[in-house]
Amino acid sequence: MGAGSKSREGLEHESGARVRSASVAAGGAEDALQASEDNFRALFENSSDGILIADVVTNAFRYANPAAVRMFGYTENELRTMGVADIHPAESLPAVLAGFESRVRGGPLGIDMPCLRKDGTVVYTDINATPITLDGRAMAAGFFREVTERREAKRALEASETRYRRLFEAAKDGILILDAATGRIVDVNPFMMELTGYSRGDFLEQNLWEIGPFKDIAASRASFAELQAQGYVRYDDLPLATRAGGKIDVEFVSNVYVVGDRKVIQCNVRDVTARKNAETERQRLATAIEQAAEAIVITDARGAIVYVNPAFETVSGYSRTEALGLNPSMLKSGKQDDAFYGTLWATISSGNTWRGRLVNRRKDGTLFTEEATISPVRDATGATTSYVAVKRDVTANLALEAQYLQAQKMEAVGCLAGGVAHDFNNILSVIMSYAEFLSGEVSGPAHADVEEIRTAAARAAGLTRQLLAFSRQLVLEPRVLDLNQTIAPLEKMIRRLLGADVKLTTLPESGLWNVKADPGKIEQILMNLAVNARDAMPQGGQLTIQTRNVELDDDYARAHDVPAGSYVMVAVTDTGVGMDAEIKARLFEPFFTTKERGKGTGLGLATVFGIVKQTGGHIWVYSEPGEGATFKVYFPRVVGAAQVRPSERPLQEAVRGSETILLVEDDDQVRTVAGGILRRNGYVVLDASNGGEALLVCEQHGAKIDLLLTDVVMPRMSGRQLAQRLAALRPLMKVLFMSGYTDDAILQHGVLDSGVAYLEKPLTPTSLARKVREVLGGASVAVG
Repeated sequence: MGAGSKSREGLEHESGARVRSASVAAGGAEDALQASEDNFRALFENSSDGILIADVVTNAFRYANPAAVRMFGYTENELRTMGVADIHPAESLPAVLAGFESRVRGGPLGIDMPCLRKDGTVVYTDINATPITLDGRAMAAGFFREVTERREAKRALEASETRYRRLFEAAKDGILILDAATGRIVDVNPFMMELTGYSRGDFLEQNLWEIGPFKDIAASRASFAELQAQGYVRYDDLPLATRAGGKIDVEFVSNVYVVGDRKVIQCNVRDVTARKNAETERQRLATAIEQAAEAIVITDARGAIVYVNPAFETVSGYSRTEALGLNPSMLKSGKQDDAFYGTLWATISSGNTWRGRLVNRRKDGTLFTEEATISPVRDATGATTSYVAVKRDVTANLALEAQYLQAQKMEAVGCLAGGVAHDFNNILSVIMSYAEFLSGEVSGPAHADVEEIRTAAARAAGLTRQLLAFSRQLVLEPRVLDLNQTIAPLEKMIRRLLGADVKLTTLPESGLWNVKADPGKIEQILMNLAVNARDAMPQGGQLTIQTRNVELDDDYARAHDVPAGSYVMVAVTDTGVGMDAEIKARLFEPFFTTKERGKGTGLGLATVFGIVKQTGGHIWVYSEPGEGATFKVYFPRVVGAAQVRPSERPLQEAVRGSETILLVEDDDQVRTVAGGILRRNGYVVLDASNGGEALLVCEQHGAKIDLLLTDVVMPRMSGRQLAQRLAALRPLMKVLFMSGYTDDAILQHGVLDSGVAYLEKPLTPTSLARKVREVLGGASVAVG
């Protein structure tokens, strides 16, 4: 207000002088004037608005009230030295001056005008400029009301509205704004139009349930009342029709809001088709994991189990509840050392996948082998969050693999045995035949020596038969049997074999079904099992032989790889030393024995196994150390009456004959000895060393040939092929095959074809003469 400004006291003095002068002039108006001055002073001093009085010509401030001092931060004296230009930013000063000037002329009020405080900050004010006259000069009283907070609130509201609009326009959810009273749509965002294919005009001023996409969903007229009452409606999974006729899955949420003095409804529509598809895929994956045959284990980064599938429960014996929170080390069997697990952990913790085989322990203590793949699972940053193990129980596979390897080994040994048997039985035929010749011609010490030769040869022949038995290359002559009748005659022999300190008990079941088997091989099975039991009871004990009809169900059949059905069981049980699992696993291996060196060949149980399998049966063993052993042999049931064994009829003496026999044998020594045996017994013998010679002999010999006696296994042409060739030339000629080994030329898996005559090597004079006479139909002249 400049250097010539008056003080507040001066303002009051001048006002008072004017009032008193006016009072003298006006007489009785003095009291009213005093009251006006008091009101003005009170307004000026106590107003919450800042009041500055300025000269309208110079714009200099003449007076300032306390509120103005507080508002602008200047003292009253400082403000008196300032003018309008000093408290407004330069850019807003022209508008301020124009406002004051217009107000003095009766113009509009200044609103939201920026003012500068002493500290340089800006304060926004609404300015009411009122013209007054003071000391005869035109003044303007400026009333400054701070509106900074109101202005910021308004700006914040405007910014909020702008942000909301931007969100509304840019949102990837469809949004509808409805009038809560009528349900009519008042606004729609672009994404809703993009989502449904409808235009903005299709939506506006329509009821929600009148719009195509929403006609068939629950968020319609029926739910509108619920929405008005509750203020909120949500549908998580609704089908929504598009204008093009497509279907999408949406999540629909409606809320009621109060905006100003009215209620509005905001409907958010979110396309969840991709999420639903992902959820379906996740569910499909979860179902696959739950139903997978492989065990699946998921652990956290520390190794604690957070998930196992049902296959894990089945394999391990641990329930999901028991497994959660534990470490997979609970399955440790002790079969792998710390270094093994250290390598495993180092592999997966470094971010790599580990693959390998582990032997683990089930909850019940049994061991199992599994092939496992363990992989780390990483998050978006590459950090490992968990581990996934996919494991397959290969215990049964390994057992089958072991069986296959065992079968390969047996086949290899069998091939070797067959080759050895062919040549060895030819040699034994010569030895045993000449030994029998000598036995009848010498006496004294020489006779005893010959008998030793015959005994040794017989042992060698038995060993050869064992080799063929376990390799399933024996020649079987099966017939329908009653096993009770087969076993009964063997009791005396088995008792002598066991000795006095082992008690034998037989428990035959009445009404036993019949089986089809070679009776001689059944005897061989029982004798071998009895010998094995006797050796397991060195201090004596109990041996029980039991027969029983049984039905093997599907579960047993699957577990033991045997067809389900009806069987006749022969169980041989001893009270001996028993066996552990390792011995049982090798029990039927050829040449495996637990006896001292020189005390056993290791072929007894292998022979049993081979005969049982070749007969179509099944053998099972139960044993524990110190608890004895039970061998159960199962033979398939057959329908038919049991046949009487030829050995059960009175034996006939070997007889001579006079028929003509064509002898075909590739081994010179066997051919010589066989021809000699036949000639000694009165037969006419035509011999040949192979099939070609035999055909030639047959063509050149014009007379009748009664019998073809041929070896089965010969080079270039087998005995079966020769017999077929000669059948056209000599249809009435009978055939007798002989062999110590066969390649199935006359057999079906080791079983004689019906009507085929067969003589097993090694030959002896007695066996050959009897078999020839039997095939030719008997004779009337006794052997001399």
